Amino acid sequence: MTRDIDRIPLSEVRDLLRIGHKLPFRVLDAQARLLLNEGHVLLNEAQFDSLAQRGAWAERPLVEAERAAQAAGRTPHAAPPPSLFDRWDRLLWDFDKLSRAPARDAAIGGAVAAFFSTLKALVDRDADVALFLALRPDDQRFALYPLTHSLHCAVVALLTARQLGWPESRIVSVGCAALTMNWSMFDLQARMAEQDTGPTASQLKLIRAHPEAAVELLRAGGVDDLEWLSAVAQHHENPAGTGYPHALTDVTEAAQVLRASDIYMAKVSARAGRPAMAAQQASREMFQQRSGDKVAMALIRAVGVHPPGSLLQLRSGEIAVAIQRPASGTQPIVATLSDTKGRPCAQTCKRDTAEPEFAVLAPLVGSKTFARVVPERVYGLIPG
Repeated sequence: MTRDIDRIPLSEVRDLLRIGHKLPFRVLDAQARLLLNEGHVLLNEAQFDSLAQRGAWAERPLVEAERAAQAAGRTPHAAPPPSLFDRWDRLLWDFDKLSRAPARDAAIGGAVAAFFSTLKALVDRDADVALFLALRPDDQRFALYPLTHSLHCAVVALLTARQLGWPESRIVSVGCAALTMNWSMFDLQARMAEQDTGPTASQLKLIRAHPEAAVELLRAGGVDDLEWLSAVAQHHENPAGTGYPHALTDVTEAAQVLRASDIYMAKVSARAGRPAMAAQQASREMFQQRSGDKVAMALIRAVGVHPPGSLLQLRSGEIAVAIQRPASGTQPIVATLSDTKGRPCAQTCKRDTAEPEFAVLAPLVGSKTFARVVPERVYGLIPG
């Protein structure tokens, strides 16, 4: 346990930090959970404000070393111009700020809709990058899990709704619902993401109550979109009558899209108590459990059998990560991470797995060597 004397609040080191420059030390939250690693680019003042509001701090020895280095004349190096990946990171911190507003903002509905419009524009810019960022794990920042889960569910719900042929107005409703379905339990989600045991009885009570609690927050914030509200209220209901909180059998299609997106992203996301499931296994389980369900099938078609971010073993012997869904079929474009003997290497080559010599043999599960793949390595620097 870090002593309070060893913690320096981020607000007290603002003079050491520069917008557009890399952080000289890591930043942790009030529970000592990682928020940003050393080297992460500080994007804007809004990000700094969000961190400060979270009670973020830095470790005293590292702060003192940085202060001495700057006093000796060392100038921090500016980061490259913002990339598309930086825009997604900025979106995360904008969402952090937005998610703190419901209890006090009577016009939250418009703010969420505007935020979803920004997210949708990034998906439209490159949906494969959006899926890659959802599937490929970053640093284990469990404090941010509620935020990343909601953003990634919104991406999957958006793509699924488009696969179903929904009009724009319904897509906006389900996207906003995905962003807000868990607002009433964000703190609980963060705690549960880092615990290595199942939920306690008191946590289960809060979990079962969270759909209706979220609806209450949204109504208080001026949301009157019935499809949005009903989707949030029912996103844990199951047409088979086995869901909660009311064991409904008449469940809206929007709620079913949310539930499918929620389950899929929960399966492919790691927690302290369990590793992430391979995307292929998550899709297989969804198909087996919901065979013939048009929503489940639409989700699987939308993300692909080997979605971007999936680690794959190729017939060539190379280990690769999927980076682009195919226009048809199931064989993605991939970027290699190893040589033909599976040994990590710096060179990255694009492969089309529709070609027999580069065919996918199997997903790579539980790899520690390739657990984290920096998106710039496989996509290059995409301008923001």
